[in-house]
Amino acid sequence: MDWSGALGNRISTFKRHLGSGVERAQWSHQPVSDDSQRQRDDPIRNGYPGLRQRSINPERLKDFGEDEYLGKDVKTWEMTVTGHSETLLSTAHNVPPYKTSRSPQPGSRQAPFEDIRAAAFKIQHGIQKTPCTYSRLSKQYGIEIYLKKEYLHHTGSVKERGVCYLLASLSQEQQRKGVILASDNDFTKAVAHHATELHIPVFVILSASTPPGRVKTCREYGAMVITYGSSVKDSQSHAQKLASENGYLYLQEEDNMPYLAGLGTMGLEVYEQVNKLDAVILPAGGERHILAGAAAPIKHLNPAITVIGVEPENYPAPQQSLRKGPAPKELSYTNHRFYRELFNSTFGNNAFQMTDKLVDKIVTVKEADILLAILRLMEYERATVDAVGAIGLAAVIAGKLPELKGKRVVIALCSGNLDVPLMRQCLDRALVLDNKLCKFSIQVCDCTGDLAKVLEVLSREEVRVLDVIQERFFVTSGIFSIKVTCVIEVRDRSQMVQVERMLRERYTTFTWLERSED
Repeated sequence: MDWSGALGNRISTFKRHLGSGVERAQWSHQPVSDDSQRQRDDPIRNGYPGLRQRSINPERLKDFGEDEYLGKDVKTWEMTVTGHSETLLSTAHNVPPYKTSRSPQPGSRQAPFEDIRAAAFKIQHGIQKTPCTYSRLSKQYGIEIYLKKEYLHHTGSVKERGVCYLLASLSQEQQRKGVILASDNDFTKAVAHHATELHIPVFVILSASTPPGRVKTCREYGAMVITYGSSVKDSQSHAQKLASENGYLYLQEEDNMPYLAGLGTMGLEVYEQVNKLDAVILPAGGERHILAGAAAPIKHLNPAITVIGVEPENYPAPQQSLRKGPAPKELSYTNHRFYRELFNSTFGNNAFQMTDKLVDKIVTVKEADILLAILRLMEYERATVDAVGAIGLAAVIAGKLPELKGKRVVIALCSGNLDVPLMRQCLDRALVLDNKLCKFSIQVCDCTGDLAKVLEVLSREEVRVLDVIQERFFVTSGIFSIKVTCVIEVRDRSQMVQVERMLRERYTTFTWLERSED
């Protein structure tokens, strides 16, 4: 097959759509050298051999779309693919073709176990087998806890499993034409990475409001990223337009069977890695595909294993769907920084049918429980996860699953894509909830040495003082008084109680300004 000719024809079509007279992104297939042959023989790049990227330079592209949406925000990315792409594309030869129809197959209630086993075999060279290890948190909560560390995937998300098998199920013709997406979630990152590894052209259309860090991440994973429009709807409609005009496949996260079968491989691994398993805890919410897909092989192999889904208290979509039926597909898109992957998904018919049949229980947790779970995983496991990754442990911390005491339980940590600024904010808030960050105020005389005495008391108690604020002008209790507000860090709750006792004895005006509920 003539890979470079076919890909060249596709790029020519794309260029004609973009306009002329402007420098554009280039895709090229280079001759295979001895070095690239040796590179293909080595298991590199998460299992995909023969891929090499060169430096990427953004270019201006004024003719890409309608002027009223563009402004000056359209940018492109450049990459080069090397190696024998025919070999990689041929891996999809024996995989059932991906159906682009949004409706489920008649009578199909779950991803067949044979499909999940086939997916496990097909993606074994592109997806690493993540560890499922015993946790030190077990003694603290009276449950034999094993953590399935899916956040260790290349893009930090379990969605790589479903995406890898989904891309492998595309026809060779569709793989040559490429895929296009219009979102910035973990699904898009997984598609960008694995499509690039499989030499499938991948285009991502993002709105101008997308944070630059997320745009940069998609580009680094290998996608040609174009910013378009001022909202998500603008970028989605434009991506669909490009797909119809150029023959790209418009991809979005949905509950088609190849995607669910790929996600089901996590359930297979869990069953193999932990003997005498009693229960599995999985994220629900926007991650209902994971809940449905992973439950299928577990229930097939041992129906006695309890499958539990966990969702945020302020977004109980799966629980409502189990009572009322599938939710409408036209759900509003939210850009919530903390709950993104738990909100932005539709509860499709396949996922609904599988969840209704396979999931034993769905519980809800508060935001405070999720924050504490993030903190506990960092303290005890050195694991950095986001809300999706921590929500399973949050149900244990909140005491929502007392029936699991003394049982052997696997908790899936399905995602670790927490932005650094958000991670700092989450950890600070979690430390407050855990009574390790405290804030108090007292009033002292505005005299030399009085503030030093307060700090001396804190020093004797081995407390770390993070911030001290003095207020003079708005203190009404005395003209020669000042209000001192301190933020301190303590080891644990017992030290907090000791500090509180000492300060109350010395200062009658002592007041805690922020502390968690007892």
